[in-house]
Formats: sequence, structure tokens, C-alpha cells
Amino acid sequence: MAEATTIARPYANAAFDIANEKTELKVWSGFLAVMAQSVADEDIDAMIGNPSISDEQMISVLADIAGELVTTEARHFLALLAENKRLTLLMDIAAIFEQLRAEAEQVMTAEVSSARALTPEQESNIAKALKKRTGRDVTLNVEVDESLLGGAIIRAGDLIIDGSALGKLNRLANVIN
Repeated sequence: MAEATTIARPYANAAFDIANEKTELKVWSGFLAVMAQSVADEDIDAMIGNPSISDEQMISVLADIAGELVTTEARHFLALLAENKRLTLLMDIAAIFEQLRAEAEQVMTAEVSSARALTPEQESNIAKALKKRTGRDVTLNVEVDESLLGGAIIRAGDLIIDGSALGKLNRLANVIN
């Protein structure tokens, strides 16, 4: 939902600024990931919308779930979200935070779908080529999709490279028609 993302962005930016200032990007990343998983749970979601549960009680529940990941700043962040009735946005906030973190750390994740399992050398070559093209360190998530017939499809941010046999056949069919 675009509206949720728009509302979540200032909170994600604020969390990022706090984490970056304290050089705790990894800690905040873990904290927000746990919080995002928590609010996705039906029971926690029901608690968030329950008027008989106070903001303080909700913050305590979430802080208990996060455990040692909760810093003083993180607890204040939860309080701000609770006060503004924005706890349900934690999944969007976490996603935006991860984008900001990846940008700051000059890293990205690329999705690679290949017709057959890639060798470690092939994975390394793909990662090196993407690093050269994007200027970022690249982590690959590789999956096998036999329907591609051969080759691979690489998705890295806005970049999509379709080197699959199926993609080539489809392009050929479009040229012929």
C-alpha cells in the first residue's frame, strides 16, 4: 500500500538517523526485523488494535519480544509509534530502513533464477560483474527455475538481466510477429 509506505518513510528515516548516528545500523536492523515479524503475528496485531491495552503495555510486550535488541532509543521509538498509532507500520518501516542501510553501506542483494544450479565460480563471476556494473557489494540469492530451459534471470534493484533461453525465445517470437 503506497499510503502506508508514505506514512512509514519519516519514521524509517528517523530510525535510520538515530542508528547511523550511534553506529548501530546492524542492531537497529535486527530490532526492526523482530518488530516487523511481531506485528505480522495475528495475536500481536489484535493486541495493537485493542483499546483495553495501553500504549505502555504494548511497548512492554514488544520490548520483551525484542529482548536485548531494545536500546533506550529503540524503546523511545516504540513509544513514539504507539503514541501516534503507527505500530502497525513496523513492517514498512523495517523495509524502508533496510533500503536506507543498503544504500549507506553500498551493498545490494540480487535475485538470480537459473535453469540449473550454479557453481560457486559462476556465482562469484555474477557477483563480480554486478559489483562492477553497480559499484556495490552484491549478495546473491540463487534459486533454480527449470522452466527457464537454460540461462538465468538476474534482478538487482531496478536492473533486470534476462539471459534465459525462455526469455530469448519470447524475444524472438516478438520479433517474428
